[in-house]
Amino acid sequence: MTDAEKANEAPEEATAATQEAAPASQETAPERPAPAKRRLKKAEAPKPTPYAIIETGGKQYRVSAGDRIAVERLVGEPGSEIEIDQVLLVSGDGTTKIGTPVVDGATVSATIDDHFRGDKIIVFKFKAKKRYRRRTGHRQELTHLVINGINA
Repeated sequence: MTDAEKANEAPEEATAATQEAAPASQETAPERPAPAKRRLKKAEAPKPTPYAIIETGGKQYRVSAGDRIAVERLVGEPGSEIEIDQVLLVSGDGTTKIGTPVVDGATVSATIDDHFRGDKIIVFKFKAKKRYRRRTGHRQELTHLVINGINA
């Protein structure tokens, strides 16, 4: 049988032909049953986690309960609890409250984890052809906060 004839055969005949061609001395592995089709559960929408956008140190942060963020240095001892009342937006429970500029009565409670200094930033000033070069460095004072909860 030529290759062209094999290609034109029906698929059942082609499998039969290949099975006949296998030597009888080789045992073929028993066929496994086809895997059962899994029923896909209807995708449940994930429960939205409440989050807030706060402002501290001139910057804005998106926070949720349990987050640990680094912000500009805040006054307080490590382990003390603080309330941040500059809450610009509260969302996640099906509704969104946007402040003008802050949400009335909304606060975010956080615990000061530790105080630290950020990475060193090199500032290099240079003026061409004037022999003017100044190299200074800066390390920002920062605080780690652990967000305890959002009170909206």
